[in-house]
Formats: sequence, C-alpha cells, structure tokens
Amino acid sequence: MADQERPSFEEALKKLETIVKELENEDVTLEDSVKLYEEGVKMSKFCTEILEQAELRIEQVNEADTQ
Repeated sequence: MADQERPSFEEALKKLETIVKELENEDVTLEDSVKLYEEGVKMSKFCTEILEQAELRIEQVNEADTQ
C-alpha cells in the first residue's frame, strides 16, 4: 500500500468489518467472494502490522521509564 493510499487503523478495521458482512451475504458470487477475501486478508495484515508497531512503541516507552 502506498503511503497516500494507507487508511488509518480505524478505517482499515471498519473496511474489514464491511468485508466480513458482505461475505456473509448469500447472494455474493464466488468471484466476488474471492476478491473480498483477498481484500480482507490485506486489511487484516495491515491492521496486524499497525498493532505490532504500536506494541513495540509501548514496550520502548516502558523500557525508557524503567531506566
């Protein structure tokens, strides 16, 4: 994802929730389901990366406080 395309964590999470709801719809074609799934995996990975970065920053702050 290019920087200008990168959503915030909250936007990505909301998009992921929307994708899940769409996938639960029985009227979605197989082709659309696959596309939604691919997009969902991307959003999930993006959210995981953001959370891991936040966790690392918190650990660094906590380590700095204990020194």
